[in-house]
Amino acid sequence: MCSGVKKQPIVIKGKIRLSDFDPDPTKGVNKAKTREKTAEHCKRIGDLQELLYANSKHSMLLVFQGLDASGKDGSVRSVLHYVNPAGVETANFKVPSAEERAHDYLWRVHKVVPRYGNIGVFNRSHYEAVLAERVLKFIRKKEWLQRYEQIVAFERMLVENNVLLLKFCLYISKEEQAARFRERLANPHKYWKFSQADLKARQHWGDYQEAYEDMLNATSHEAARWHLIPADRNWYRDYLISRTVVHVMEDLKMKWPKPTEDLSKVRVV
Repeated sequence: MCSGVKKQPIVIKGKIRLSDFDPDPTKGVNKAKTREKTAEHCKRIGDLQELLYANSKHSMLLVFQGLDASGKDGSVRSVLHYVNPAGVETANFKVPSAEERAHDYLWRVHKVVPRYGNIGVFNRSHYEAVLAERVLKFIRKKEWLQRYEQIVAFERMLVENNVLLLKFCLYISKEEQAARFRERLANPHKYWKFSQADLKARQHWGDYQEAYEDMLNATSHEAARWHLIPADRNWYRDYLISRTVVHVMEDLKMKWPKPTEDLSKVRVV
């Protein structure tokens, strides 16, 4: 590895421009050693989730947001590889159903926040309400500006109620996205992952970049900062995410809970 790794991921604390960031800052980084560290981090996450469940005073919510082919599924699969599946709750926010459209846009989100003791995953999230809906002009500027404030207030409420909220924006280059689309089209086993809608979204690349930039600047607040993850290299992406998750969980300084009764005289016969 190199010293530059220590500066990643970028934690957004002020106004940024996406064009200033490199989606592949891996020059000089040792790939094999980085993968070894990632495996260590992922095993540690499995252990820490057991502690999280044993205490059941907090939950952790991992938000993955990024353009098509940025690696959201792969990140979840890698980072939570060693976590007991019973301790993971996942949600994927697609086009709202009729029932969901009959409520406010955060209704479907709040009800799938993970219970205490579990790790929750949002593969895409409530931020679709200020990204896709904005780019596709389903809402007006006045509405998505209001939603920034509403989302920040919602997230602060979650954090104040012991939800560890980690937000990862997977930043992929246009060239790498195209390469991954071509790979899917060249492999029959990956046809299922390809959609014509992905190409339509790609036609709005500039609009999405602007929407993401505005979203990051407006909603990276003190209670839940955005982590900008360079996503052109999967092995580097997974390392940065897993390391961040470990640091946050270890900061809880969890210990195994004491028994609620005296077990010194208990015998199993």
